Amino acid sequence: MNLEKVVFGFFIVLAATLNFGFFIGEIDNPMHHHIYELFAAIVVNLIATILKFGDRTQIGAVHLSTSLVADLQLVAAACVWAIAVHVSGDGMSAEVTTSVVSLSGGALFANVVSVILLIVETVMLRR
Repeated sequence: MNLEKVVFGFFIVLAATLNFGFFIGEIDNPMHHHIYELFAAIVVNLIATILKFGDRTQIGAVHLSTSLVADLQLVAAACVWAIAVHVSGDGMSAEVTTSVVSLSGGALFANVVSVILLIVETVMLRR
């Protein structure tokens, strides 16, 4: 068993599951989407991105691109949240929550693509 592959797969799947945990719930209800879940999703996605930098294959490039998309979407969601709460002073209205969760949904889709690539790559391995 290759420990590097285990850690790589762990962070890819953890990134997807944390993002899913934040995403699930009523899209416009701020009580269903906690800021610490979003923070955890961002941190784990960034770790997964760093782990993807070492792969020089074509599938590795696609892994990296999906991770960068997820990072961008999640950081944008955090920025929208921060601006709504700390800059505009409006707080987490239904509209702001919908925007944050929608951006998280885009990141979730990128995470799902990354998990599918991981599964395909694993199935295609030859001994």
